[in-house]
Amino acid sequence: MSAQKHRKPLWIAIVLVLGWFMVSGVTGPLFGELSTVQKNDNSKFLPSSAETERFNVAAAAFNSGANKSLPELVLFIGDATPANVAATNAFLQTIGSQPLVDLQGKSIPQVSAKLSDFLDPNSPLVAFPSKDGKAILASVPFNADQTGVNLANKKPALPAVTDSIRYYSSQFAAKSGFTSHVTGIAAILSDLFGAFGSLDSSLLLTTGLVVALILIVVYRSPVLWILPLFSAGIALTFAGAVVYELAKHNVIALDGASQGILSVLVLGAATDYALLLIARYREELHHVESRFDAMANAWRGVVEPIVASGSTVAISLLLLLLASLSNNRGLGPVGAVGIACAVITILTLLPAVLVLFGRWVFWPRIPRFGSEDEKLAGLWSKVAHATANKPRRYWLSTGLLLVVLATFVMTLHPNGISTAQSFTKVPDSVKAQNLALKYFSGGEGQPTEIWTTESAAPAITAKLKSISGVASVVPATDGPASTSPKVVNGHVILNATLVPTPDSNEAKSMIPGIRAAVHAIDGASLVGGTSAVYYDTAKAAGRDQRVIIPVVLIVIAIILGLLLRSVFASLMLLVTVVLSYLATLGVCAIVFHHIFHFAGEDSGFPLFAFIFLVALGIDYNIFLMTRVREEAKKFGTRVGMTRGVTVTGGVITSAGIVLAATFTVLGILPLVFLAEIGFSVAFGVLLDTLLVRSILVPALVHQFGSKIWWPSKLQDEAVQSN
Repeated sequence: MSAQKHRKPLWIAIVLVLGWFMVSGVTGPLFGELSTVQKNDNSKFLPSSAETERFNVAAAAFNSGANKSLPELVLFIGDATPANVAATNAFLQTIGSQPLVDLQGKSIPQVSAKLSDFLDPNSPLVAFPSKDGKAILASVPFNADQTGVNLANKKPALPAVTDSIRYYSSQFAAKSGFTSHVTGIAAILSDLFGAFGSLDSSLLLTTGLVVALILIVVYRSPVLWILPLFSAGIALTFAGAVVYELAKHNVIALDGASQGILSVLVLGAATDYALLLIARYREELHHVESRFDAMANAWRGVVEPIVASGSTVAISLLLLLLASLSNNRGLGPVGAVGIACAVITILTLLPAVLVLFGRWVFWPRIPRFGSEDEKLAGLWSKVAHATANKPRRYWLSTGLLLVVLATFVMTLHPNGISTAQSFTKVPDSVKAQNLALKYFSGGEGQPTEIWTTESAAPAITAKLKSISGVASVVPATDGPASTSPKVVNGHVILNATLVPTPDSNEAKSMIPGIRAAVHAIDGASLVGGTSAVYYDTAKAAGRDQRVIIPVVLIVIAIILGLLLRSVFASLMLLVTVVLSYLATLGVCAIVFHHIFHFAGEDSGFPLFAFIFLVALGIDYNIFLMTRVREEAKKFGTRVGMTRGVTVTGGVITSAGIVLAATFTVLGILPLVFLAEIGFSVAFGVLLDTLLVRSILVPALVHQFGSKIWWPSKLQDEAVQSN
C-alpha cells in the first residue's frame, strides 16, 4: 500500500526532471547567445526631455549624421611638419578601403566587412598638429549605429573596428617615424566591450566554483552540493533564454552590466532558495518516515517565504521601470526575470531531484526518522538564548554600531566617474588619452556642441571664450577645406573645445555654466556633446533615486505587512534594513576612497545598491520571521523567536555567505561600477545576515514581545501563550 501511495509522486518527480532537461536543451544555446544582444551606448540612455537629446534632434535636422558620430582619435607622436600632417591626412583617406583585421593584422574569420562600412559619412577624417609641433591628432569618426551591431561572427563590431584602426595606424606610424596610440570615446567603449567579453567564461566559471566550494563546506557531503548548484545553473540558462528573446525583439534593453548582474543574481538567489528548501526538507526527514511526505511538508513550509522573497526582489527591480535612464529601466525587467526563473526552478526541479535521490544524498550525515535534529543545539541555539536573556543590551549596541557606520555616508561621492575612470585596470585607450593631454586640450576631437541661430552665434562665441576651461570656439563647416560656417535654416553649430577631457567630472561640471551663458543670449539654443551627455546622465540618475527609493520602500512595507499580517513587524523590519543599507554605504565610502582608491562612485550606484541591499536584506528577515510566526502560534512570540533563530540560523547564514560570495565575483571584471556593486552587496548581505537578522531583529522582538504582531489576532493569542 505504501509503495502504491508513493508511485504517483515518484512519477511526478520523474516527469518534472525530464521536462526540465528538455527545457534546458532549448534554453542552453540561447543563453550562450546572450552577449550578442547587448547594447552598451551610454548616449542612448537619456530621456527625450534631456537637453542633450533635444540637441540631437535639432542637430539631426542640421546635419543627418551629427548625432550619430562616435569619435575615435589616433595620436601620432613625432615631428608635426606640414609634410607629415599632409601624409597623415592622405593615410586617413585610404583607411576606409581596408578590411577589418585583428591586432596582428590577420583577417577575422567569417568577417568580410571594411572600415568604410562603419565610418560616419557626414564627418570628415582629418589630422591636425599640436601647438608645440610634436604630435598629430587624427579624428576618425564612426557611425554609432553601425558600430553598435554584431559582425557575421556574432561578435560586437566596435572592438574589431578599433583593433583594425590600431593595426593600420601602427603600420603607418612605423613607416613615417611616429609612434601611434588610439583613444577617444570609441576606443574606450571598445575596451569596455572587452571587459564584458569575459562574462560568458571567467565570471560564470568563478561564480560556479565559489558556490560549489561553499556548498561543499555547508553540507560536508560529496554529492548533495551538486543538486542545488545544478538547479541554480538550470535557472540561469532559463532566465538567460527568456532575457535573450526579450532583448532580441527589443522588449527590454540589455547591457553588459545587466548581464553580469543577472548571472550572479540568479546563481546567488537560486542557491539561497535551494538552501532554505533543503534545510526544511532535512528537518522534516527527522519527523516523517516517507521522503515524499517529508518533501511535501517542507515544500508547504518554504513556498510562502520563497515566493514572498522572490516577489519582493522582483517587484523592487521592476520599479526601476520608473527610471528616466533606459539602462536603469533595462536592469529592472532583466533582474526580475532572473528572480522569477530562480523561484520557479527551485520550487519545481529541486524537490523532484531530491526525492529521486532519496535520503542517501545527505551522506555522511543522513537524517534518520526519529533521530534528533542536530540544529536544535550548537552555536545558533546559544545566540538565540543570548539575545533572549539580554535583549536591550544587544539591540542598543548593534543599533548604535549601525548608526555610527551610517554617519560616513556623508563622505560618499556618487557624482559619477568618467569613462576613463570606470576601469579598475588602466586599458590602452585610457593610457593613450592621458598621453594625448600632454599635446592637446582634453576635448580636442570631442567638442561641446551648441546649436544656435546664425545671428546669436557671435555673441555666444565671445561669451564662451571668456569662460575658464574653454580652449576654443569655432563654427562647424562643410569640411576641413572650408572656412565658412555651415548654415541650415538660419542655424549653426558651434564647437567648443574644453581643456579637460570630455567625459571627466571637470568637463561635466562646466556644462551648467556653459548652458547658462548660452541661454542668457538665446533661450532656444541647445548644448550637447559628450560632456553634456555625462551631465544629463548624472542629473537623470539623481531624479531616479528621488522617485524610485520611496516607492520601493512603500511596496516592500506592503508586502511585509501582508505576509506577516502585522503593521508593527513590517515597519520594524523595514527600519532595520534601511539602517543596514545606510551603514553599508558608510563602509563603502571608507573602503572605496581609502582602500580601493576609486576616483568616486558611479551616479547610479546608490540606487542599484539600495535595490539589491534592501530587497535582498528583507529576504533574510522574511525567511526568519515567517518561521517565527509559525512557531509563535504554537509556543508564543518569545519562545517562537528563540526557536526561529535556532532552526534558521545556519541556513540563513549559509545563504548570506553564498549570495555575498557570488556578488564578490563581480570584482573580477575590471569595471569600477560592478566592483562597487559587488562589494556593497556582499558586505551589506553579510551585515544583514550576521548582525541585523541574527542579533538586532531577535533582540527587538524579545524587547517588544507579542506587540510586534499588531494588529493581527496573533498578538492576543501570543500574549496568552507567553
